[in-house]
Amino acid sequence: MFKEVFPMRFGIIAVLLSALWSTPILAVIETYEFSSPELEERYRVLSQELRCPKCQNQNIADSNAPISQDLRALVYAQLEEGATDDAILDDMVARYGEFVRYRPDTRGAAMWLWLAPALMLAAGVVLLFLLLRRGRGGAQPSKETLTKEERERLEQMISDKGNTP
Repeated sequence: MFKEVFPMRFGIIAVLLSALWSTPILAVIETYEFSSPELEERYRVLSQELRCPKCQNQNIADSNAPISQDLRALVYAQLEEGATDDAILDDMVARYGEFVRYRPDTRGAAMWLWLAPALMLAAGVVLLFLLLRRGRGGAQPSKETLTKEERERLEQMISDKGNTP
């Protein structure tokens, strides 16, 4: 029995090991020669900040898509030419829209995206407060809404009901 099970176990182990060994092949490997360590650090930060237009859930540093390779090369070239981080980000936004950034700018139309959750929460609290306030006060008639004749009639009805057995 052991001889029949061993080849199956060996096959499963071989498949798992080959899968583990092949995963580094999928990693993004690029070698750029930067003129300074500061540029290399800026490149790393920018490539983490920019979203792959094709993958949409990966940054360009982690994506193997051809567009990400092109964007990484473009970021490298712009950094070596002396462009600032803001200039590079503005260029990418001009080409691909605000979606290319993982953290959109807080100015302009994107400001509403940042403020929308807080505004909706505030509107919900105000609405809840108004509904609870209206529900609590509307259940009982107040004496101010009754005329003098209506109040006397109400008191008469209450006293008559109290006298009947």
